[in-house]
Formats: sequence, C-alpha cells, structure tokens
Amino acid sequence: MGLQGIGRKMAATGILAAGLLVLLQDPSLASDQSRAKELIQQTCVQCHRLEGKAESRFKLHAPDLIWAGSKYQRAWLIRWLTGKEAPLYAKGYLWDLTNVPSKHPAVSESDANALADYFAEHNKDPRVRVGAFDVSKVTKFDVAFGAAAYKAHACLGCHTIEENGKLIGGPQSAALQHAGQRYNMDWLYRFGQNPQDFIIHTGEFLADATDGQLRAVIGFLAVQGVKDFTYYEPWTSPEFSNASVERGGTLYKEYCAQCHGFTGKGDGPAASGLEPKPAIHANMPFDKLPIEYLYNVINHGGPAVGKSPNMPYWGLTIGQQGVADVIAYLKVTFKGVPDVPTAAGGQGVACVQPRKTVKAPEDFISKMNPLSPSAGAIRAGKELFLKTAQPVACVMCHGEQGDGKGLMGAAFVPSPRNFTCGSMMQEIPDGQLFWIIKNGSPGTGMMAFSGLTDDHVWQLIHYIRSLAK
Repeated sequence: MGLQGIGRKMAATGILAAGLLVLLQDPSLASDQSRAKELIQQTCVQCHRLEGKAESRFKLHAPDLIWAGSKYQRAWLIRWLTGKEAPLYAKGYLWDLTNVPSKHPAVSESDANALADYFAEHNKDPRVRVGAFDVSKVTKFDVAFGAAAYKAHACLGCHTIEENGKLIGGPQSAALQHAGQRYNMDWLYRFGQNPQDFIIHTGEFLADATDGQLRAVIGFLAVQGVKDFTYYEPWTSPEFSNASVERGGTLYKEYCAQCHGFTGKGDGPAASGLEPKPAIHANMPFDKLPIEYLYNVINHGGPAVGKSPNMPYWGLTIGQQGVADVIAYLKVTFKGVPDVPTAAGGQGVACVQPRKTVKAPEDFISKMNPLSPSAGAIRAGKELFLKTAQPVACVMCHGEQGDGKGLMGAAFVPSPRNFTCGSMMQEIPDGQLFWIIKNGSPGTGMMAFSGLTDDHVWQLIHYIRSLAK
C-alpha cells in the first residue's frame, strides 16, 4: 500500500474512532437512529416512499417522504407523528378510491423526535436553497396580494383556506388553513415553481405566475394558522434611515412630474388625458399621511391601494432606496393647504356635488342594509371610518366630520363626498353606497375597499348616514 493509501486508511480509522467515541458517550444517538430506521422499515414504508423520483399519485398510497427533511417544520412534524394534528386530506389521500380521511398511526414523543432527526439527516431535498424565501420579510401587502393571487391562479379549486372564520375551497388536496405552521417556506417556494417536479399526472397545476406573484402566495400561506404573525415593515429598513431629500427631488422630476407636475400641482403633460386626474401633491400634507399608505401606493402602484391603474408601481424602477428618497422629498416639500375648503359649499341644494358616478348593477341598487342601525353598528362603522379601514381610513379623505375636509381631500379632482349633505345622501341608495365602497369610483379619488367584509361595509354605511344633516 502506498503512502496515500495508508493516509486514507488512517483518516478513515480516525473518523470511525471519533464516531464510536460519540456513540459511547451518548449511546442514545445510535439507539434513536436505529429506532427511527426500524419504524421506517416496519411501518412507514408500507405507505410512504422515502427515496426515488416523482410519480403519479395514482401509484402512491400516501404522500412521499423523499423530501420530508426539507418539507416540514419540526414542531408540526412532531405534533403530526404523535397524533395531535387533524388529517391533511379531508376526503382522504386516495380520493379516487375513498372520500373518508384515514387516521395516521401515532407514535411516542421520543419516536417522533427520532424520526424527525432521521428525516433531517437523510431526506433533505437538494433542489431547495436555504434562505430562498425569507419569512421575516413578509409584509401585510404581500399577504393581501398573495390572497388575491391564490384565488386568481385557481389554488382555491383544490385546497381549503380560512377566510373570515370559515373554510373555503375544494377539500380535495392538502388543507392549507394551517400551512404556516406546517411547511418550510423554502421548500414550499421551490414546490410552487413547478409542482410537477414533486408529483405528476394527478391535477398538479403549473400556474402562469411571475416570481413576485409566487412569493406573495407563499407569503400568504406563511401566515395561515400562525397567530400574531410579525409582519415586516419596509419603511423601517436601512434605506429609509439613509433617505435623501435631494435624491428624492431628482427622482420626482424624472418619474413623477410627468403626471403630477414639477411643483406637484397635478398639471404634468400627461394629466390632460387622464381620468381620474393625478393627485395634486401640493395640496397634501405628506408628513401627516400614513407611511404604510405612502409606501404601498409608490412601491406597488395605484391598484395596490384600490386607486387608479394610471399610477405605476415604481418599486422595480427606482428600487427601495428610491422609494424611500421620494417619500422623504414629498414630506419635506409638500405641506398641504392651511384650510381645506369643502367642495360642497354648505347645506341644502348647494351641497350636492356633481358626479359622473357609475351606477351600480340593478341587483346591488336594490339592496337594503341588512344590519339594524343600532348604536353598536354605528360605533363599529365609526371605528372603520376613523381608524381601521384599509388601505387607508376614510377620514384621510372625507375628514373627521365626514364633510370632505380630510388631509388628502384637497388633492383630488373631484373632491371627496361631503357625507353631511343630507339632501344628497338621501338620494343615494344603500346598494349604491355598498357598490362604490367595495369597487371604488372610476374618475375620482375614491379607492376600492374590496378587502372589507360585507358586514363592515354595512356598518360603515350606517355611520356615514348618521353624519347627514
């Protein structure tokens, strides 16, 4: 044997000795691995595959565990193995044979930990890049956008989620209402890039989604079943700490002035052909506006906050530093007008505001508020109006009195509705108000509040009507 061979033999002997020493010091490591292997060979392999490549579900008895070490969060896996989790498939995994869910065999806590250790060591997915999806950077906007993308790409057809306290969706595939507790999001992101890499010819859908849409869907799933999820707030990032008013001014001239004008008066060269008209920045006290709203409308665009699609999403163009710089410039440059005049101009006939508001469909026009105008309903509507309605509270445009004197009100043409105008409000049916709140009003600054539940909208309507004089 040559010197190299002797060296390799000595190294191998050293490694073996080190391994034996560890086992002698903690024999439970060897016994746990042996126990896990025994469980797998005697029980798990009867239904699950732990090696190989993707096959049709019709050839399987249970989900593959080939990638279990990358797929599942350990805490959830322990609960599942010890029988503390509900069935993942409401109508059974073998849906072509049965509609009854099967109960998974339960093992002891120690056996569950041994299995989890075994999967983590032997069943890693080499295709999954650790850190590919950063759960700590998921924002509220990501989740809202992801919820819409989830539905737009037909995920609801096979998977259930929870919405407003109710399960919705087709109970055919894995239930996702607790997905945030179950999956490693790096694995789920890789799965979403091409589900057919993992299971084929059984309805696994390859969506025509951009990477941004996929990431939003994964963000949406990351919060499912997770109480008190900590959302990332981009405006707390280093880019905002390093924001430059000077750089923001340059960006404003290069990208914003074409619509909003060089002095923020809404008179840029594109403005004459736009409906609704661009916001008049000169009339808005930007330092008093919610930072979340400002960030979302600039970074994600008008549709992100229910406003005009004419407002582009600038985040990709100018980057996060650019968004921070523009917001810094807006706050320093535009302070609003001292006293916002109400477009209504008083009470009676004079307070009626001319509008070209789209009429709601007949089946909405005829709707009556199903909630009684109780003190509780009006109080709930007031809370939404003044504080909690998203993407921005109604008070920001319509004012604390509902008279159209909100901080953002003077920026829009036409001005926001004056809800104190009794002669006007009595002519607007409940169904019309409901439709406009849900869908927005094209040609005005009224954004869509599509994320509000029906009951929330009806509560808002009761409060709005209580302001009329």
